[in-house]
Amino acid sequence: MSPPLEIIRHAVQAYPDSLAEQEGRVADIIAGRASPCIILTEHPPLYTIGTSGSESDILSRIVDGESISVFESGRGGEVTYHGPGQLVCYVLADLRSDPDLHRHVQRLEEMVIRTLADFGIEACRSKRGIGVWVGGNKIAAVGVRCRKWITFHGIALNIHPNLRHFSGIVACGMTDSPVTSMHAEGVHASRSEVETRVLEHAKALFSAPID
Repeated sequence: MSPPLEIIRHAVQAYPDSLAEQEGRVADIIAGRASPCIILTEHPPLYTIGTSGSESDILSRIVDGESISVFESGRGGEVTYHGPGQLVCYVLADLRSDPDLHRHVQRLEEMVIRTLADFGIEACRSKRGIGVWVGGNKIAAVGVRCRKWITFHGIALNIHPNLRHFSGIVACGMTDSPVTSMHAEGVHASRSEVETRVLEHAKALFSAPID
């Protein structure tokens, strides 16, 4: 059974600060100085490039007159967008007693699928790629990295981000950029309300394998 996750919240966090926090925490978990945790945050508008992505997937760094920063993330996956109105859940889990990264990704997806179900949104996985989907559109993107079986990065759920910002990239390698949000699906929940449900499901899923 995995150790319980400590909860860390940031209202808004600059992406470089987030990477530094995760890197430091992973090192501390490996050394036995810290416990696993889930970090809940939002970022200012930016595009991140994963290990399978490239600069060619950045179509424009200016969308709606707003300049959007670009960062190499070091996580798995391609290019995605982060911004206000999106809940980012970084799960730093200790998989040393359960070394199955695929199952960890499933837990991240399931955490969001169950959260959306609480708000009446039917979500699922898709053959198009990892993440969480609603009616053929992606509502949550997953990108994970693992060091000595300690995971970091995680999943980003679109509550009510500016979906037009996705037009500046080939999102997750998909040229048709099929993205949606909870607000676009007719659910006007607050970040606080969504966080509450995410944490309830995180507690259940990260203390035992998915059935």
